Amino acid sequence: MERTGGERTPEGETLDRPLPEKVRRRVVALTGDALGGFTVAELPAPLRQYARFTPQRRIKFAGNAMAASLESAPAFRQRVAERLREVLPELSEAVEDGTLPAAADPVDVAAVAYVLRPEGWVKLVAAAGEEAQRAQAERAGEEAQRELARLREELAQARTAERTGTEQLRTELEAVRKEADVLRRRLRSAQSDVKRGEAEVRRMRAELEAARSAAATEKAGAESEARRLRARLAEAESALEAGRRAAREGRSVADMRLRLLLDTVLDAAQGLRRELALPPVAHRPAEGVEAVEPGRMTPKDIARRALAEDDPALLDQLLALPQAHLVVDGYNVTKTGYPSLPLEKQRLRLLGGLAGLAAQTGAEVTCVFDGAELAAPVLLAPPRGVRVLFSKPGQTADELIRRLVRAEPPGRPVVVVSADREVADGVAAAGARPVASVLLLRRLGRT
Repeated sequence: MERTGGERTPEGETLDRPLPEKVRRRVVALTGDALGGFTVAELPAPLRQYARFTPQRRIKFAGNAMAASLESAPAFRQRVAERLREVLPELSEAVEDGTLPAAADPVDVAAVAYVLRPEGWVKLVAAAGEEAQRAQAERAGEEAQRELARLREELAQARTAERTGTEQLRTELEAVRKEADVLRRRLRSAQSDVKRGEAEVRRMRAELEAARSAAATEKAGAESEARRLRARLAEAESALEAGRRAAREGRSVADMRLRLLLDTVLDAAQGLRRELALPPVAHRPAEGVEAVEPGRMTPKDIARRALAEDDPALLDQLLALPQAHLVVDGYNVTKTGYPSLPLEKQRLRLLGGLAGLAAQTGAEVTCVFDGAELAAPVLLAPPRGVRVLFSKPGQTADELIRRLVRAEPPGRPVVVVSADREVADGVAAAGARPVASVLLLRRLGRT
């Protein structure tokens, strides 16, 4: 029968027994190596799931499937045979020509013959099985001889160890007998000591009873003396309390006389004030001296002190004014400084910086966020020293800032941080001092 690649398979040649195990393992190993050169479409369906495995993993997990495919899929076996002709050209050619090299491994010869299926391949496989069994029997015989020699050596060692152990046991037995004699003598001595100890215990018990009787007598005398001393202590405490009472009565008379004298002096001073009818003091003597008084400093005057509008020191000077109130347009600052962060992280980063600024300057700090677009209230724990406000639905953060500025009394320093020109103009008209968001960001970055 003609096959692809010129392979011929004799009619009716089949194995009448399973492949020898060594031959089967070699066939599976050769097939697993060849499998890496095939596409998925060239593989039988049972082997496609193992196409990407390494050769070792294919042998481990797909051995049975590869053996079954070689037997049931002639086209697949032909592809494997072509691969063997490329990998083992000399052995494949020798097997197909029937001129087997004398030094060839019978297992390799049988495995190649099983895949290539040349004339007489069944005999080659059977001969390889018999050769493998013979080699296995020879190895088993050699191993049996080695095992017998090892057992004989172990037996000799065991006999030597037994003789040595017997002598050692005899020596130990003699030592134990001597030690037992010593222990017997010690036991008799210990029993004599116990008897003497029991006599000593009886003597000490008699002495203890006598000591208890003497202690009971002494205790009765001590209790009688304690009762007498308690009576004398009670008498002394009564005398001491009587002395303290007399001292308190004498002191109360002196305190009463002093309080009466002080009330008299106070009544006389009040009567003199009513008699003179002097008006309350509204002016101080220094106020009558003519001079030029300095003007009051406001947040608007800070800019005249040779500081640039983007200098962080300007914000420090503004917050150093007495009772300064810093109002921050929250999202305007965060979207200027770090717009790529989520809103929640923007709020936390800004509030952390404002908390440090409030602790350093002692100023009142209010941070306003736009809450008109929020679907639900924000759960937030404001940091210490910072007031956090969200605008109501329908109201912007700019309107809330202007309401905060208008709520402050005239004259209080109010500083509003926002880059929104409309917010800056509105709070400036209400008396507040606007500063840019960049100024606050630089000041927080310096902290």
